[in-house]
Amino acid sequence: MGRRKRLSFDDDLLGEVTRGARALVLCPDISRQKYDLDAAERLEEACGLALAIGVVIADASIIPVRDVRPNTLFGSGQVDNIAAACELHEAELVIVDGALSPIQQRNLEDRLKHKVIDRTGLILEIFGERAATAEGRLQVELAHLDYQQSRLVRSWTHLERQRGGFGFLGGPGETQIEADRRMIRQRMGRLRRELEQVRRTRSLHRQRRGRAPWPVVALVGYTNAGKSTLFNYLTGSEVMAEDLLFATLDPTMRAIGLPGVEKAILSDTVGFISDLPTQLIAAFRATLEEVTAADIILHVRDMANSANVAQKTQVLSVLADLGLVDRDNGESQIPILEVWNKVDLLSQDEAEELAAVAESRDDAMVISATSGVGIDALMQKIGTMLTSEAREVSLTLPASDGKRIAWLHAHGDVLEETDAGEGEQGPQIAFKVRLNPKELGQYETL
Repeated sequence: MGRRKRLSFDDDLLGEVTRGARALVLCPDISRQKYDLDAAERLEEACGLALAIGVVIADASIIPVRDVRPNTLFGSGQVDNIAAACELHEAELVIVDGALSPIQQRNLEDRLKHKVIDRTGLILEIFGERAATAEGRLQVELAHLDYQQSRLVRSWTHLERQRGGFGFLGGPGETQIEADRRMIRQRMGRLRRELEQVRRTRSLHRQRRGRAPWPVVALVGYTNAGKSTLFNYLTGSEVMAEDLLFATLDPTMRAIGLPGVEKAILSDTVGFISDLPTQLIAAFRATLEEVTAADIILHVRDMANSANVAQKTQVLSVLADLGLVDRDNGESQIPILEVWNKVDLLSQDEAEELAAVAESRDDAMVISATSGVGIDALMQKIGTMLTSEAREVSLTLPASDGKRIAWLHAHGDVLEETDAGEGEQGPQIAFKVRLNPKELGQYETL
């Protein structure tokens, strides 16, 4: 698959990571810091992020950090060992799976004589490469500028020189770096206004879908859990679905048919990840807001991943940030169905044990989005959930009211239709029809 054209950031500012570059992946294990995943799992995830931008992993290691050094993060001896490892493995790039301050990043580059990027920079690289829609590109650029504005002193060494003052005002004038910081702030202001317009547009679209008769089913889950593979299986689409972290960034929606439901809208969303950079949490909130309009949330979990419990915690934390899950009792405003995916990668005993656990629960289904195992049962379950609140309603309409009669046949489950005699507007028809609360509300607005 060819590389998608990158965003038009200044090359000096972006410090673009070269596809195919040999990289040393380091996972700092800070003794006083609490992590959701253990060090081995975090290192594996960091390697997955590195592979997602096409670099070659020359070596990967966990580095215990007892005391964080403000200038380099690592101790002096550890930095020397990293430099030696770079030479030994012929690494061109050092990836640190953690947050580096601008000073730490600059000092490490000076000591190692190689480019250094931290976890935030790495994720931004992936997002910059994968964003496909206009909204996605706006969000990525905003996040990138927010990240880079504090690092100008590291990246833009030519900005130290000063500009002269204007006329009689005199004085040394503002430095080039101050001027460019001001330009970045102005650009970020424009991007935020454009994104606000995008949010308003998406809100209008959600309102239109709310008036439409079709329920919305949102796929959420940790990155690489198999959401896009399931989305493609259910819809027959060809959304990018690869064994890569963040294969999907932009929300995608398609119509699907379900048992007992004429049509539903299935929404694929960006994958969640631990320690998502704060810049991206804010920038991609508009993308995740699609979930808040859903009738059902399908939480897709990679049950072949040993860290799947910690990943579930991360997903629920993000849903809590969106106001959908109560942090104290775990209750959700929108029904959540857990979809236990990748059962095909488990042993037979593990798969049978997992199926037995799911059988004892009302909120879990075991599937393989690759082989199709359990998909029919999953669709039946979703259809049942969407129609569970439907109730039988008796309605009498003039036979001449073709609009409402057609709507009832198209969107409700018509149980009985009988002649109701003459009324003020002529012959009438009595209906017994099953409608859910959403459909009944839509009917009443006709």
